[in-house]
Amino acid sequence: MLSRISRVSLLWKILLSTSIAVTLLFAATGWIVQDNAIRTTSQSLEEEVRASFQAYDSLWRSRAEMLASVSLVLSRMSDVRAAFTTGDQATIHDTAKELWDKISRDDAIFLVTDPRGKVIASLGGPLENALMEDLPVVREAAAVFPSQASGFLMSGGRLYQIAVTPVYVQASGGLGLLNVLVAGYTVDEAVARRLKEATGGSEFVFLSGGAVVASTLARAANQPVEAAKPPGQGVDRIEANGAEYLMLSSPLMDLQGKPIGELRILRSFEGARQRIAALRRNIVLIWGFAMLLGLALTYALARRILKPVHELDRGAAEVARGNYDYRVPVNGDDELGRLAQAFNAMGGSIRDGRQELIRQERISTIGRLSTSIVHDLRNPLAAIYGGAEMLVDGDLSPAQVQRLAGNIYNGSRRVQELLQELVDVGRGKSGASEVCRLRDIVNAACEVYAGAAEAQSVTMRVVVPESIELPAERARMERVFLNLIDNALGAMPNGGSIEIAARTADHTVVVSVQDTGPGIAPEIRPRLFQPFATAGKKNGVGLGLALSHQTVLDHGGEIWADAKTAGGARFFVKLPL
Repeated sequence: MLSRISRVSLLWKILLSTSIAVTLLFAATGWIVQDNAIRTTSQSLEEEVRASFQAYDSLWRSRAEMLASVSLVLSRMSDVRAAFTTGDQATIHDTAKELWDKISRDDAIFLVTDPRGKVIASLGGPLENALMEDLPVVREAAAVFPSQASGFLMSGGRLYQIAVTPVYVQASGGLGLLNVLVAGYTVDEAVARRLKEATGGSEFVFLSGGAVVASTLARAANQPVEAAKPPGQGVDRIEANGAEYLMLSSPLMDLQGKPIGELRILRSFEGARQRIAALRRNIVLIWGFAMLLGLALTYALARRILKPVHELDRGAAEVARGNYDYRVPVNGDDELGRLAQAFNAMGGSIRDGRQELIRQERISTIGRLSTSIVHDLRNPLAAIYGGAEMLVDGDLSPAQVQRLAGNIYNGSRRVQELLQELVDVGRGKSGASEVCRLRDIVNAACEVYAGAAEAQSVTMRVVVPESIELPAERARMERVFLNLIDNALGAMPNGGSIEIAARTADHTVVVSVQDTGPGIAPEIRPRLFQPFATAGKKNGVGLGLALSHQTVLDHGGEIWADAKTAGGARFFVKLPL
């Protein structure tokens, strides 16, 4: 996953990071706004529920006070007392009805009872049969007479709000109770709807005996309200008919102050939910617009900012290909402009430094090559110089002259071969091959260094069968073993041994050259067959193994060193038979 991301261009990385940042920012902002909106809406709904309860309480109190006031006025009127004094039911009914019709409302009820609660006259409003004959509530209210009593009454499955007012006359023994006036209202669906209209849309549910008496909710929503536990003094949340409500509860008291029912006021979350949904849609739309605008601006700015970076990338690729003359366009004096100037200066410095390095390397190579040539020519030239000096200064016999002449001839021939070998290697040419005995090639190389080996107390042992023959350029292949023997002698100035052995296998011959010196230095082992690889030698510059490696490759073979780094060096030369 990380490798795939690393291959994405810098522009798309910027766009991706910008989109993620904008998304997270709007998600956090949207969550905060939505959370605040929900909490604010909940608080607002709670306040509306409490306000609805206060409005209901005020309206209900005004109705109760109106009933009490009307009943009190009637109870104190002389006409009413005179009519009640007669005890005639028709007179009481006619007198009370005449006065009630002047001050009453159509939905109010008005009853006249005797002190025991028997109904004498029934005026106004729809009444149940249970209210037409006997009212036990009058006897219950007698405990507070001569004061008025008000509260709720449940009768015949219907709920009423009533006010009970006693009517007294002055008797010889004091006040005498004549009759009792019972005025009130029926609590029904119409009352609940008027309360809903008066409170701005709150739902009202009147319960008594655990059942709904009147409600503004749909019938299917009443059952969850009935089953819900009363929230006490606080506000609770309930779900009814797929909608969520805040609910506030208040008890309904009878004339004795005992609860006979409960009023539950509910406020729906539906409007708030629609507003929150609209808020979510607005946030998503704003996020989408901001995302598109942000990506467009980011793309434009990123392209403008990354253009110099792309130029620098192209310049780095050109420098990597060796084009040190490439120059990056400089646009402005900001950080990227200064970076382009520094890059161009760096390219110029690399070009100048490379040219100077090439010049110095050429001089160094010429010096090393000259030293190597001098080193390789020293032995044959010494033979030529010594032989010529002896011929000039000495009185030699013909045999001695013949031997010295042969040495001079061999030395000059060796110089010619070395020079031709260098020319051929430099031009990539090779001479003609001939079938040679491997033992003769190895012995010829050993004879060249026989004197030096004897002087250093180094013994040389050749274990190469006479029968091994192979096609080779004799002079070049002899040079390979000369280099290996020379390196071995250079590593053993205090004596030792050199063993050259050969074995055949699968149409090839493997020759091993092993000495008892300190071994190959670890610092040059990785570049052992590269030019100028040398360590610890007083003479030579490290071209011998490089030329030997090329010679063996030209013969279709391989050359390598043993993996050991101590206990002597051991080289292997593999050649086809």
